[in-house]
Amino acid sequence: MRFTAIAPPRLRGVELLDNPALDSTTAVRSLADIARCNRLFGGTRAVAAELAPVLAEARRGDRLTLLDVGTGAGDLPERTRAIAARSGIELLTIGLDVRHALLAASRSRTGLAVAGDARALPVASHSVDVVVCAQVLHHFPPGEAECLLHELTRVARRRVIVAELRRAWSAAVGVWLASWPLRFHPVSRHDGVVSVFRGFLAHELESLVRRATGRVPRVRERAGYRLTASWSPG
Repeated sequence: MRFTAIAPPRLRGVELLDNPALDSTTAVRSLADIARCNRLFGGTRAVAAELAPVLAEARRGDRLTLLDVGTGAGDLPERTRAIAARSGIELLTIGLDVRHALLAASRSRTGLAVAGDARALPVASHSVDVVVCAQVLHHFPPGEAECLLHELTRVARRRVIVAELRRAWSAAVGVWLASWPLRFHPVSRHDGVVSVFRGFLAHELESLVRRATGRVPRVRERAGYRLTASWSPG
């Protein structure tokens, strides 16, 4: 007999990092914890897997642009530049975040840095080859999340890549337990668990993208309780 795990209900919760009053030092430290978690537990690899087909279609010597919406610590721009370089492709990366202090702290990793609201991107339509949004969508309520997805599609020229957390009881327990030997800041430990409960199941993410953009995304479950949704802006 086969048993299927029952996912926890999706909860809004409150992430401490979302509070604009949180001091910049704590925010930068917490984002460094998140970047480490992405590197160790599949977040970075999930984005790289979706970026691979775009790089495969390019030729050596090509120059592409990538916008990372909600760049945080700037780890994804830094990593994707290195991946593209191995294929002989120059990747111009742009990190966008709403908080100037975070952009200043991650400037050496993001490449170009732009301050702006993900729900109203200060970027021209169809002006960036690849738009990435990783572990950001779950921070927004449904209406604002749809607005964000619409904006990602508007500015992209070749591909939109959304990476998210897959909601599961075991994922919540796992991030809590891992946070201790990894010496996460208490803010990171709290937000890590809340983020899992704000995460998605595959069919939920697909439905949200369809409603917001009219596109049919390719949604995949990936290692480390990660989900990716990617689509052509059309």
